Amino acid sequence: MTLQSTPHSGNAGAAPPSMLAPGAAAPPKAKKVPTEYTKVTMKDGRVVEFAGKRKMNKDVLYSADLAEWHEDPVPTDQYVKVRFDFRNGEVREHSPVDGLLLQFIGHGVSQKIGDETAGDDKIEDMVIHVDSILESLNAGKWSTREPGESFSGASIVIRALVEASGKTVTEVKTFLQGKLDAAKAKGETLSRNQLYASFRNPKSKTGQIIRRLEEEEAAKATSVDADAELAALAGV
Repeated sequence: MTLQSTPHSGNAGAAPPSMLAPGAAAPPKAKKVPTEYTKVTMKDGRVVEFAGKRKMNKDVLYSADLAEWHEDPVPTDQYVKVRFDFRNGEVREHSPVDGLLLQFIGHGVSQKIGDETAGDDKIEDMVIHVDSILESLNAGKWSTREPGESFSGASIVIRALVEASGKTVTEVKTFLQGKLDAAKAKGETLSRNQLYASFRNPKSKTGQIIRRLEEEEAAKATSVDADAELAALAGV
C-alpha cells in the first residue's frame, strides 16, 4: 500500500481579518481551503482516492456475467455487490444473500427516501416530496435531486393553485410536473424552485392567496395573543 496526498482544485485558506479602522477598505473574503485527497494503492492493485480524513469508500457495482463490473446499472445486469475500500489498503466485498434480499430492499428504500427528504422542514412539503419519489420509483426511475429541485414551500403553492383554479390536488400536481417535464424535453432550464416562485408574484392571484395562507399559518403558530397584550400594555 502506498500513500500520496494531493490537493484538488481550490485555494489556500486565509487568516481571519483583523478589526478595521473606520473608513478602511474591507479585506478580501477568506478563500476556501481545498479538500485534500490521499491516493492509496489497494491490495488488489487499484489506486483509490480518499477525501480529507475519510477512512472508507463505498461503491455499489453491477454485472451481467460476474466477469465485468460497473457502477451504473443497465437492464441486462443480474448481479450486484458492494465494495468497501479502506484507507489502509484493505478491500472487502459483499453480495446480498437470497435470504436477506427483502431486508436489503426494504432498508434501501427507507434510506433513500429518508436521505432525500432530510432537508424538508414542513411536514406538508415532505409528504409531497415523498409522493414524487414514490411516483418515480414506481415508474422504474431511480431519480436523484437535481439543482433547484427543492420541495420547500411546495404544499402552500399547491394549496393556492387548488383554491385559484378549482382543480384537485392531483390535477395541480400533474400540471406542475408536466411543466417541468416539457421544459426538460425542450432542453430548457426550469427548476422546481423557479416554477414555484413564478406563482408567488405578489401581483398575481396565486401570489395573493399564498400571502394570505402564510399569514394564517404564522398567526396559528403564535402562542401569544398580541391584541390582548397590547390592551394590557395600554392599561398600565
